[in-house]
Amino acid sequence: MRKKFVAGNWKMHGNLATNDDLLQSVRAGVAGLAVEVAVCTPYPYLDQARKVLEGSNVAWGAQDVSEHVQGAYTGEVSAMMLGDFGCRYVIVGHSERRSYYGDTDAVVAAKFEAAMKAGLIPIFCVGETLDEREKNVTADVVTRQLDAVIARCGIASLAKAVVAYEPVWAIGTGRTASPEQAQEVHALIRDRVAREDAGVAAGLQILYGGSMKPGNAKELMAQTDIDGGLIGGAALVAADFIAICAAA
Repeated sequence: MRKKFVAGNWKMHGNLATNDDLLQSVRAGVAGLAVEVAVCTPYPYLDQARKVLEGSNVAWGAQDVSEHVQGAYTGEVSAMMLGDFGCRYVIVGHSERRSYYGDTDAVVAAKFEAAMKAGLIPIFCVGETLDEREKNVTADVVTRQLDAVIARCGIASLAKAVVAYEPVWAIGTGRTASPEQAQEVHALIRDRVAREDAGVAAGLQILYGGSMKPGNAKELMAQTDIDGGLIGGAALVAADFIAICAAA
């Protein structure tokens, strides 16, 4: 299985000029690497991403999607609309959507389903807060988040998705889960899926999304169940993102 790296943490950064430099650099820098690469941009820059990345080995996608197909939902963006811009991927359940905008497990599962029905590949984020880790309920939280999607969409849906483990306490804090801590949760995710379908579990790509950087990428990638990264702040620096991809 090839490693997968998603520049998914542009968040609300960038403009046309800086994006062009970043996209062009990533396109050139990962050419020839034996990894899968995608860039998830803010909505206004999806057409720019398409124009720069078309014909390359870099896919593109969005950072969120509405659970609704269409209707009176001002400000929302549907999966069908993302498809019009050639998106292959969309992130669902990112910790900031859960914490800042109230995306519950049920809403995340609905967004996951909407993405799949439109032919997109969901990058489904799960993970615990610092408080939850300190209370030793990481397994309960991650399992609950997984089970919401499994209950709504079925275990087979994960064969057409990507899961990203993002320990919330290690995002933008300077703290990083040790390779062993990350591997423990990745193994838990794979084991939970394997209880339903061993084949789906074996083929599932599980990315690590907790402050992966050039300095720790190789050690993280060496873990049995870490199949790539959902890259945070390093995704805003082309040289860092490329170095992470090369570390695989």
